[in-house]
Amino acid sequence: MSYACCKSGFKWDGKPVGHEGTLDKNKAYITGSNKDVAILLIHDVFGWTFPNLRILADHFAEEANATVYLPDFFDGEVLDPDLLTDAYTTGDPEKMRQLDMPSFTGRHSKKIRGPEIFACAKALKAQYKKIGAVGYCYGGWASFQLGAKGNNLVDAVSVAHPSQVTTKEVDALGVPTQILAPEFDQQLTPELKEYCNRIIPGLGIPYRYDYYPGLVHGFAAKGDPNNPKQKEGLERAKNATVSWFNQFLH
Repeated sequence: MSYACCKSGFKWDGKPVGHEGTLDKNKAYITGSNKDVAILLIHDVFGWTFPNLRILADHFAEEANATVYLPDFFDGEVLDPDLLTDAYTTGDPEKMRQLDMPSFTGRHSKKIRGPEIFACAKALKAQYKKIGAVGYCYGGWASFQLGAKGNNLVDAVSVAHPSQVTTKEVDALGVPTQILAPEFDQQLTPELKEYCNRIIPGLGIPYRYDYYPGLVHGFAAKGDPNNPKQKEGLERAKNATVSWFNQFLH
């Protein structure tokens, strides 16, 4: 998988207000204090320390009245955002070599990281009455897997510009599902968008598809607040996720 789709975007202003702790065996950013409702936020390629995602977690904790967990699913590895951007923007062979995305992808494949993600969801299931899963890019496939029929791990999922999603993962969905879809996305292709919109309504679950014209992959986590169109998109995406979880977790 190429992560050229993740190079765009800007860090947001603001300081996260939560704390670092653990969930199962993974380090995690934790924010909020609801003892009955939890949200598992599954990060994108920038990992669990990315300030934007921690700030989003704070918003969800307050506005969706939940305790939000953002675990580290890259085993302590954090990509250099500047190197990622430079490598894909310039195509410089030396920077691409330094980045070594094929090796990174291999270390954090579905097969390797899936069990950790499920273990974290099971840990939440043992403690909370209602659980939501929200995934950005890399976290999209994982959120879909957690929401599969018969798993009984989460009560609702929301994904923004999900990556690595297969049709089988779409077919298996068994909980209320929301997709935040930009117009331009190398991962959530027009064909996959069409498939989701054709198949999910027939699965007997609540479904919401939000479309963001003119925006690109990564907009919901890395949109530029100084660009009016991107700012409107990232705020709309945040509000849509809050609304979805308020509806199905309370």
